[in-house]
Amino acid sequence: MSQIGVIMGSDSDLKVMEDAIKILRQFDLDYDVKISSAHRALERTVDWVKGFEAQGGKLIIAAAGLAAHLPGVVAGATTLPVIGVPMHSGALEGVDALYSIVQMPPGIPVATVGIGAARNAALLAVQILAIQDQALSDKVKNYRAQMLKDLEAKDEALQVRIREEGTRT
Repeated sequence: MSQIGVIMGSDSDLKVMEDAIKILRQFDLDYDVKISSAHRALERTVDWVKGFEAQGGKLIIAAAGLAAHLPGVVAGATTLPVIGVPMHSGALEGVDALYSIVQMPPGIPVATVGIGAARNAALLAVQILAIQDQALSDKVKNYRAQMLKDLEAKDEALQVRIREEGTRT
């Protein structure tokens, strides 16, 4: 049984959404991935959402560009939490998608991350699931601790480089 569903409006979104999939794999979470459309395949999309929920899915990450109706349609078809990922596309470079996803009507919320921020969408999904899963919560804490170690290592390397360059002048 997959806990997280990942749905996107086009195969062109997969390049960005692979960042989310990598995070879900890193945290050993089961997931389903689907390409569907709020406009071109409405019934197919709603059927997938309802089937995912019926099979015990817990959360859906939905990516879309341009008019970006997919996350809203998904949220309208389920009571599961939905995280929207606006895709960088079109003349407005994803700003239209961001506004479409973040401006949901009252009663049908979609959590929204930044344009193209699939990694953050997956991390938010992990954190939501970790509320009721101590082992997953520990993994999140370890992930954050590793981020700090990586930052400190980069800073140390920078400080060494600055000292070396300073002695050369």
